[in-house]
Amino acid sequence: MSDLFIQDGSQPFILFSLTHLLTLFVIIAVCFGMYIMRKQLKKDLLNKIFRYSLAVTLLFSEISLMWWLNYIGVWSIQDSLPLHLSSLSLLLSSLLLITRNYKLFEFTYFVGVGSALQAMITPDLHAYTFPHFRYVHFFISHGGIVVANLFIVFVEGFRPSLKSVFKAFLYLNSYTVFIFIINLLLQGNYMYIMRKPVNPSILDYLGPWPIYIIPLEVITLATFLLLYIPFYFVKFKQET
Repeated sequence: MSDLFIQDGSQPFILFSLTHLLTLFVIIAVCFGMYIMRKQLKKDLLNKIFRYSLAVTLLFSEISLMWWLNYIGVWSIQDSLPLHLSSLSLLLSSLLLITRNYKLFEFTYFVGVGSALQAMITPDLHAYTFPHFRYVHFFISHGGIVVANLFIVFVEGFRPSLKSVFKAFLYLNSYTVFIFIINLLLQGNYMYIMRKPVNPSILDYLGPWPIYIIPLEVITLATFLLLYIPFYFVKFKQET
């Protein structure tokens, strides 16, 4: 049992392996099932149970990650505070489920779902596969961000506007400036804006530091626009 929490996993993660694909299938199935059950999930009691249970699950996943990093002796103020985009999106998505605040949704839908989808398709897991804690935590946290925001869309009826795309982009860049200052103060590398991560990533194809930040901005905005397209077509169909 303790092997599930060790620092070095016994089996490496293999991209698009059967385990990876089955995990993605389960998350897609949950989202699809939530859409089918959207009318039932609007009922007050079931709605509250689902929202609060998922919010607590997201919070617990972040707390458990902090515990694990401390357990294996690698927690540090330079890298382990919940300031990375995934942690921020997770915490705000949890708050979104509780408050159902539209301004939060404008940020978490684009920033949270966009980053979570990219992370799940190309996970930075390397030495960890199922059933290691890090693997399970990774997909519960990132999958939970997607499920939380789609719940707000399917059940609560929230819809982003085109203006929301650019607001989310502005909020994200404002947060990036804040993180840049934090990185200078702590000598950290939150959001990987001070240097590229040690492990291979998409940033390796975008040029040296700090040049890679420019194409990353373009990719981010393009991702936000892609996430908006379904709502554009729904709105267009309703107006014609």
